[in-house]
Amino acid sequence: MSVQTIMIIAFTAATVLAAWKLYAFLPNKPLPDDDSNEASKEELTTLMLEVIEKEHRHEAPLTAQELFEQIVRHEAFDKEHYWRFNQNKLNQLLQRYYLHYPHTGSIPAIYDHLRDTKPDTDQQKEQRPEA
Repeated sequence: MSVQTIMIIAFTAATVLAAWKLYAFLPNKPLPDDDSNEASKEELTTLMLEVIEKEHRHEAPLTAQELFEQIVRHEAFDKEHYWRFNQNKLNQLLQRYYLHYPHTGSIPAIYDHLRDTKPDTDQQKEQRPEA
């Protein structure tokens, strides 16, 4: 065997070994506390909308900081699962919502959108004739 053949075999073996080591240490399945998947984003968005709908007032509109604090204090917020949730993650959720609904560009606009799209049972009751 020539030196070139031995070097090619050694290089190929080293490359295969390095690739296997990289593959072995990369995560192959989702972690139980992974909050970056689509289901977690939807859950956080739903929680965010619920807090906006409950806590927002036109006299004293919610700021992003107040919204963050209200979400963290909410009883449905799982601190173990969303331990990485911070102000930046909330801003990302808000931006994602703004992109999905372009006419909402602020928290008061989200509140108005929620109020407009939610069926108003009081108005529907008033419109029905009494028997």
